[in-house]
Amino acid sequence: MSAAWPGRTHDNTAARHDHILAHLRAAALGALADLGFRGLDNDVLAPVIVTGFHASRTHKLASGEKTANRVLAVGRAPVEHGFAHPKNWRILTELRTDPARAIHLLRALLVLTNLGVNR
Repeated sequence: MSAAWPGRTHDNTAARHDHILAHLRAAALGALADLGFRGLDNDVLAPVIVTGFHASRTHKLASGEKTANRVLAVGRAPVEHGFAHPKNWRILTELRTDPARAIHLLRALLVLTNLGVNR
């Protein structure tokens, strides 16, 4: 989770400005993302952001691509559920603070949520 950006900044814009890709490469880490992040990481040989495969009317997915998308979805599900709990509790709807301070609160909430889910 990177630092908060004020206003309605898309995740791709924040990732480019925060140099997240460079930090991930330097730490030899990767990230699982949805199809909205396609095109963010153009390094074909050593991608750090895995996005899955996109189907269209003219390009149907092969069975291996469908399997890869399922594996990606299974890996992303716990993270999506971790963000869903604070949203359902509506904890952050009336948050009146600086976005840079809000990120610390959100990180603490995610830790507490994961502790509660794992019990």
